[in-house]
Amino acid sequence: MAMENCTVFTEFVFLGLSSRQDVQLGLFVFFLFVYGTTVVANVGMILLIKMDSRLQTPMYYFLSNLSFCDVCYSSSVSPKMLADFLSEKKRIQYNVCSIQMYTFCAFGDTECLLLAVMAYDRYVAICNPLLYTVAMSRRFCTLLVFLTYILGFLDSAVHTCLVFRLSFCNSNIINHFLCDFPPMLALATSDTFINEIMLFILGSIIFGCSVFTVLLSYSYIIATILRIKSAEGRRKAFSTCASHLCTVALFHGTLLYMYLRPSSSYSMDTDKITSVFYTVVIPVLNPLIYSLRNKDVKDALRKTISTKLCHQ
Repeated sequence: MAMENCTVFTEFVFLGLSSRQDVQLGLFVFFLFVYGTTVVANVGMILLIKMDSRLQTPMYYFLSNLSFCDVCYSSSVSPKMLADFLSEKKRIQYNVCSIQMYTFCAFGDTECLLLAVMAYDRYVAICNPLLYTVAMSRRFCTLLVFLTYILGFLDSAVHTCLVFRLSFCNSNIINHFLCDFPPMLALATSDTFINEIMLFILGSIIFGCSVFTVLLSYSYIIATILRIKSAEGRRKAFSTCASHLCTVALFHGTLLYMYLRPSSSYSMDTDKITSVFYTVVIPVLNPLIYSLRNKDVKDALRKTISTKLCHQ
C-alpha cells in the first residue's frame, strides 16, 4: 500500500547555497573563477609533468594522477552548480543525479587512496633510497594507480546502487547543491539503515587504510629524518613531504568530518559549507600547494615558459 501511494519523481530540485538572486550572481562569478583555476592549474600540472624529463619519477606520476582526479572530481559538481546559480529552479534529472553521485564518490575515493600511495612512495624514497628505483618500478607504480581506481569505482558503485534503490515519496527537494549521500539519505522515505552501515563500513575501510598507510609511512619517515646529522639534510628531506602532508590534512580532515560521524549529527546547512570546501576548494589548492612548495615544479615551469618565449 505504501509503495502504491509513492509518488514517482523523474527529477530532483536543489535548494542550493542561497536563494537570494543577488548573492547567487556573486557566487557564480567567484566559483567560476575557482573552477577555471582548478582546471587550468591541474591540467597544467599534468602537461608540465608529461613534458619535463626531470619530472618523470614515481612521485610526479602519482601527482599527475592526483591532478587528473581533482579535475574529474571538481567537474562532477562545479558545472552543474554554476548553471544552477543562473537558474530559477535548480532541477537535476534522476539518472543525472545518480551519475553525479557515482562520479563524485569514485574520484573522491580514488584520491583518498592515491594520497596513501604517495605516502608510501615518500617512505621508500627517504627510508630506502638505494632501493627506490627497484621498489618503485614503472610497472609497480602503474599497478598501484590501477588498484586505486578499481577500488574507488567499485566502492562508489556499491553506495550509488544502495542509494537509488531507496524510495523518495514525500519530496524531491534536496537541501544541497549536489547529489551527495547525507542529503539523499535524509530525503529517502524508506529504511536507510543498510546505507548508513555500508557507508560507515566501506568508508572506514578505505579511509582507515589510507590514514593507517599515511601514519605508518610518516612514522618511519620522521624517525629516518631525525637520524640525519646535517640540518640541511633534514630540511631537504622534510620539504619533500610537507606538500603531501598539507594535502592529506585538508582532504582527510574534511572527509572525516563529513562521512564518518553519526547521522544524527548531520546539519545540512553546515554540511553544505563543508562540501564546498572539499568539492571546490581542495581541488584548486592541491596544484598550488605542490607548485609553490616544490623547487622541481617551479624550475620546470620556468624552463617551459622561457622555452615558449624564446620560440616566439
